[in-house]
Amino acid sequence: MEDTISILDGSTFLVSSMNGDVKAAPDQPNGLFFKDTRHLSRWELTVNGDNLDALSTDTLEYYHAQFFCVRPTGTIYKNPTLSVLKSRFIGNGFVEEITIMNHANEPEEVDLLLTVESDFADLFEVKDALKKKGEYYRHIRDGQLVLGYTRDQFSRETIISSTVVPTEINDDSVRFRITVPGKQEWHLRLSVTPVTGEVVNLPKFNTGAGDTLRTNLTEWLANAPTMTAYPDAIRQAYNRNLVDLAALRFHPEILPGKCIPAAGLPWFMALFGRDSIITSYQMLPFIPELSATTLRVLATTQGKVLDDFREEEPGRILHELRFGELTHFHERPQSPYFGASDTTPLFLVLLDEYERWSGDTELVTELKPNALAALEWIDHYGDSDGDGYIEYQKKTNVGLDNQCWKDSWNSILFADGTLSTTPRATCEIQGYAYDGKVRCARLARVVWKDEALAVRLEKEAAELKRRFNKDFWVADRGFFALALDGSKRKVDSLTSNIGHLLWSGIVDEDKAPKIVEHLMGPELFSGWGVRTMAMSEVGYSPIEYHNGTVWPHDNAIIAAGLARYGFRREAAKIISSIFEASATFNYRLPEVFAGYKRARTAFPVKYPTASSPQAWAAGTPMLCFRILLGLEPEGEVLKSDPVLPSWIGMLAIEDIPGRWGRAKVIAEQKGAPTYKQLYARLVMEREGLTEDEKKFADEKKKVA
Repeated sequence: MEDTISILDGSTFLVSSMNGDVKAAPDQPNGLFFKDTRHLSRWELTVNGDNLDALSTDTLEYYHAQFFCVRPTGTIYKNPTLSVLKSRFIGNGFVEEITIMNHANEPEEVDLLLTVESDFADLFEVKDALKKKGEYYRHIRDGQLVLGYTRDQFSRETIISSTVVPTEINDDSVRFRITVPGKQEWHLRLSVTPVTGEVVNLPKFNTGAGDTLRTNLTEWLANAPTMTAYPDAIRQAYNRNLVDLAALRFHPEILPGKCIPAAGLPWFMALFGRDSIITSYQMLPFIPELSATTLRVLATTQGKVLDDFREEEPGRILHELRFGELTHFHERPQSPYFGASDTTPLFLVLLDEYERWSGDTELVTELKPNALAALEWIDHYGDSDGDGYIEYQKKTNVGLDNQCWKDSWNSILFADGTLSTTPRATCEIQGYAYDGKVRCARLARVVWKDEALAVRLEKEAAELKRRFNKDFWVADRGFFALALDGSKRKVDSLTSNIGHLLWSGIVDEDKAPKIVEHLMGPELFSGWGVRTMAMSEVGYSPIEYHNGTVWPHDNAIIAAGLARYGFRREAAKIISSIFEASATFNYRLPEVFAGYKRARTAFPVKYPTASSPQAWAAGTPMLCFRILLGLEPEGEVLKSDPVLPSWIGMLAIEDIPGRWGRAKVIAEQKGAPTYKQLYARLVMEREGLTEDEKKFADEKKKVA
């Protein structure tokens, strides 16, 4: 993904080179994707037979990119006389406005050739380099170039049209032969329209939907709380990630007008249960509406029948939903796929946390049957052998080997590097189940008015905690096992999962200090964050997806767990390391980065296939702000107990939404600029005033 630029809007994204061209490479997600299908695999613009050189490229908004290009001259001694501006807007398909500028005094003949292709590859076909099974066609319809693909009843088309009548249209290109007068410009607008079956998905910027997209972003930012901070980089990180989360929104058909976060660009621009739940949890103090929509969507799609191919079971919350060719023909199970064993208890965690923040008892009452079905899944289908723990084992050869958040095939290893056997019961899932039962007990007592259910769930949670602290504890190493394997052996590698146990509250108080010691020690803590696996383990590698890398969302959850058990300074240290890493990524945290020691590099090392932007990475700073300020709902009041690291002099958030209305929280450290001073400075910046001009304006107000 090096030297590419991406723009996106929900289920539509476009990845191109820096001059705006697309040449899809094997196993790389270049091109225009719409609902999991690549509708353009080539989009190449030449001028007089030459590819263009990019002078400057930028994304002005997540849905809008501009490319300033020139036709190369072949020598440094001759300057170009033609420059080309491409302004591209994504949304369903995309619109591209092309301006050719002639800087010479004389007119110039221009042969503008656009070459296009579409392989209509399913995203899984791109990832796995699979061949297509259907048939392609191309033709010209009503002056438009149509690229098509069909396989039985499955059909997709890409339509390319223009505002200027082409000089020539072929089955793979559109040509414009023009003359641009001296010191003049020539303009062209191209539109790319994806067709799914019988549905023509008009590009948003050819309709009023483009204005709506702009307005929605403005409203999204306006409705979010306002942040003031010292240093100001904190506020920049906040704003950057708010915009990234706006870019990742998509609108589920079952809830028109509502939005839910997609997991991440480029491979995961779809509904993922785990990612949507965790991102919504992270965003509760800022955009609580995400949680309400996520809960409704996941409740609506909750498992109802037994289906081994999709691993659906009654009460189970989905893992992933796709719309491409392979799912259509049941060659992949994501229609939806339910192969995740943590999403169901996490659904219960979010349900309770949302009510604590919002006071929305109506939604919680409406979703009581879904919560009860989830609890039944935990006790019955989730615990397949009746030992009291949730375990998983894939049911078909197309399912996931690991159905926890570390879902790569080799993520559950013993300390000696041996792969554990299935079924596996990973430790953090038991923590989520414990937390889910504790939280549902509260809902049963406070909202559902079901005392018998509350008492039963409290007893079950207490018993689970007691057994877990005995069965999973690795006494000779002083931490909890990563999992119990198919033979009930303790998978004894040291991993970041133990931090999730603190977040869930399942850890006995006397064991917590030892867990903290491991998390903050050099084997796990890289200096840029906590690694997924300790350096001491045989399976460790700093560039192994789940066995030694650093995941920002993982660290935020660990920090929340440390704070829950009173280790606020340690939590602040982890948060500091993540914010410092964020600065090197221009405040956009990637999904994951390498786990090298900080002493070895002056910057965190990129992971080659990391998604960026990615939802729970973008949500990571938001959860970190909550932890630093100690924000906790207590009835109708938002409580705050700030613990800031030394480098953050002041942090203030205004208009925090919740059952209390809107709240303001300010944390200041001695010797740092105060909130009042920084807020005044921000006002000056917004009004474009110098300090002297601001003083003069204030004096005028006093006189008036």
